[in-house]
This record gives sequence, structure tokens and C-alpha cells, in this order.
Amino acid sequence: MIVWLNGTHGAGKTTTSPLVQQLTPDSRVFDAEKVGETLMDITPGLPGPGTDNFQHWPPWRPLVVETARRVLDYTGGTLVMPMTVLVEEYWREISTGLAQHAIPVRHFVLHADQDTLRGRIEGDTLLGPSLFRLKYLEPYAEAARTWLHERPARSPSAVCRPLPAAAAPRR
Repeated sequence: MIVWLNGTHGAGKTTTSPLVQQLTPDSRVFDAEKVGETLMDITPGLPGPGTDNFQHWPPWRPLVVETARRVLDYTGGTLVMPMTVLVEEYWREISTGLAQHAIPVRHFVLHADQDTLRGRIEGDTLLGPSLFRLKYLEPYAEAARTWLHERPARSPSAVCRPLPAAAAPRR
């Protein structure tokens, strides 16, 4: 099984994922961003869109599915995956790929209002303020309005608004 923690930068995915992992027996945290970082390290760089966002490169999405599948085949248990996916087509590609391997996904969207998100990003003492992260506030708001906060039939999903320590038990 996969517990996918979605939401934009500053929503609390990285903070929440180890809390969910502690509450979930036989689980591991797998940050799919590491798959993207590997693609970004290829030289010369990959062609096409995505030079500032690896999610736009077509190999990223199936590599995330395949990596998660292989890890689960090897270890069993549950993967807790903190990863922002704001493009509906990309989420459908990933979730469909996981479903084709009979991997159940519990999809949670961690939500905070725009002022809270901006404050968290600008006040981040670990990563520092980030224009890259700030530029995704509006795409997140658009995704939330159009598809991200919907709960599709037959797809366990939830939108969580509390702080990470309170959201973790909702897995």
C-alpha cells in the first residue's frame, strides 16, 4: 500500500511523513523527489520541458511507479510518499500505473491557506526562502479548485487541514 501525501510546498508533507511512518507498522518513507533529482543529474540535461521541474519530463512518472513497485515487491509493507503533484494528468498517470500493479493508494492532500503557506516558505530555516516553492502557490490553488480536493469514486482520498501531528493519525 502507498500513503501518498500531496499538497504544495509548505503544506507539511515532509514533516507529516515520518509521523505517519511511526504510526504505520512495517512502513518506509519514499520521497519520489529523489527520482527527479536523479533525472536532473543526467548530463547533458534531458531535452524538452522541465528544466526547473522534473515532473514535466515523461520518464519521471513511470519511474516513480516502477520504483515504488519494486520497493514494495522487495520489502512489502507500506510506503509513505510525500510528493507534490499538481498536474491532474500526472497524478492520473501515476495512480493508474500503481493500480495496474494492484498497489492500493490512500491519497491525502495536506492543505493550508495561501498566507500560511507563504509564511512557511518565506520563514523556512532549513531550506531558506524559495522563489521556486513560492511560484507553486497559485498552481496549487488552481489544482485545489479544479481537481485536487475532489474525492473520486473508488479512490480513497482526503483533504487534511490540521497541523502535521494532528493529520498523521488520519492515514
